[in-house]
Amino acid sequence: MQRGGLPEDAVVLSAAELADLQDRLFQLRCAAEDVVTAVDDTADRGELRKLAAQVVDVAVELERLR
Repeated sequence: MQRGGLPEDAVVLSAAELADLQDRLFQLRCAAEDVVTAVDDTADRGELRKLAAQVVDVAVELERLR
């Protein structure tokens, strides 16, 4: 059954919520790019571990829809 023309499982976000989600996705991409750059620059294990932890932190935060 649809509500107001939307499927029952539809999720509706406000413009502000969408902008926040896009910002957090951008943060995740930047964190992942930092890992790639560090690998290309042959960063040491400690630096790679730190950068990978940042990717995880951003991803965990992203999982929570506000």
